[in-house]
Amino acid sequence: MSVADAGTRGGRLPRSARRAQLLEAAQSVFAESGYHAAAMDEIAERAHVSKPVLYQHFPGKLDLYLALIEQHTAELPELVRAAMASTSDNQQRVAAAVATFFSFVEREDAAFRLVFESDLLGEPEVARRVEKMSAECADAVAKVIQEDTDLPPEKSMLLGIATVGMSQTVARSWTQTRTVPRKEAEALVSALVWRGLAGFPLHPEG
Repeated sequence: MSVADAGTRGGRLPRSARRAQLLEAAQSVFAESGYHAAAMDEIAERAHVSKPVLYQHFPGKLDLYLALIEQHTAELPELVRAAMASTSDNQQRVAAAVATFFSFVEREDAAFRLVFESDLLGEPEVARRVEKMSAECADAVAKVIQEDTDLPPEKSMLLGIATVGMSQTVARSWTQTRTVPRKEAEALVSALVWRGLAGFPLHPEG
């Protein structure tokens, strides 16, 4: 049962629960229509609340959108960090990082559409949050690369950016066709990344 469904049955909700209900409704509308075509009327209707209730929590459409962007752009770097920390085997780390992006784009809430395919990237606050998220994801990968190779930080960061950029781009493209099963698609991208990274010399032991 969704938060919105709970709100229609339970009457008055605590402020935090009402906020979550409104964000859930806004998420679905923005993912379907994009920012510019989305209407506050539709969001209120989707959340089963009146427009005054919606405006009590979010003064405008941009406030709603920024709240969702803030949530998702904070979440994805944490998922990448968790993937990198899930094992000490570097090949498995690469596979886990790649899988994170495929998992993200396949989520039912379609959060990736707001993060990677936003029609509001010209808005400075949206662009800043998305750029920060991408940098944090790349940094999580770069730190592991630097730990295990003789590459300096700036070169490790470039490889982190390449790994993250390729993973999210291929994952997004995959959602449009799905001509290859997800696990096979993940394995293909992981193999490409791993073979590239494996070519760099490891730190000498001892």
